[in-house]
Amino acid sequence: MDLKNLTSDHEVRRTRSPARIRLRNYLLTGIVIAAPVSITIYLTWTFINWVDGWVKPLIPSVYNPDTYLPFSVPGVGLVFAIIMLMLLGFLTANIVGRSVVAYGESMLARMPLVRNLYSGLKQIFETALSESSRSFNSAGLVEYPRKGLWAIVFIATEAKGEIRAQLESTKEDMVSVFLPTTPNPTSGFLLFVPRADIRILDMTVEEAAKLVISAGLVTPEYQETTQRLARELDEREDGQPPVAAE
Repeated sequence: MDLKNLTSDHEVRRTRSPARIRLRNYLLTGIVIAAPVSITIYLTWTFINWVDGWVKPLIPSVYNPDTYLPFSVPGVGLVFAIIMLMLLGFLTANIVGRSVVAYGESMLARMPLVRNLYSGLKQIFETALSESSRSFNSAGLVEYPRKGLWAIVFIATEAKGEIRAQLESTKEDMVSVFLPTTPNPTSGFLLFVPRADIRILDMTVEEAAKLVISAGLVTPEYQETTQRLARELDEREDGQPPVAAE
């Protein structure tokens, strides 16, 4: 092959390169758009079918639309489950319902293994679903696992009970934090850290969770100027003199 052929082949590859780059970018853009939507629809549909598989057999045939229609209606079991849970919450909100629940819990408290499982699950759900709960209301940074390395943590509450009593000798305001792992933030470590060693972040817990799940690829925007102006506005409303803009 002579020099002319080599030159022509090189020119052909050069002319095709931008087109290939554009096609690759189009493909990646399509994946970015389609993948989250597809996965969300798939998980939602799977969850609805899972609930229907458990609840539909319990629905009386009179109230089940599948009895009258030639096809199965998805989501009937989910709607029925939500209605039943709301009805259960309504019934247990009065004195009679609370008495029945208290009697049932007293029965479970006498079972050696069941009582530990029930009490642990109940505390977890009460903490996660309570509207007045302050769990994970902010995110922060701590130096972990050594000095100079920083990790994102979700701030829970102040140290209480025996933990607080044992750490009183440190004379530090100790705070319990949850240090999530990447890419699964549901697992992690419970740490008790001095409040002075935590750097509170302006990002929300949801934004911090996205940062952890994406391994640092999805970083929320931080507008320092906007934050500074918001603080100055709060100071004006409080009657304090505003800080001069830089």
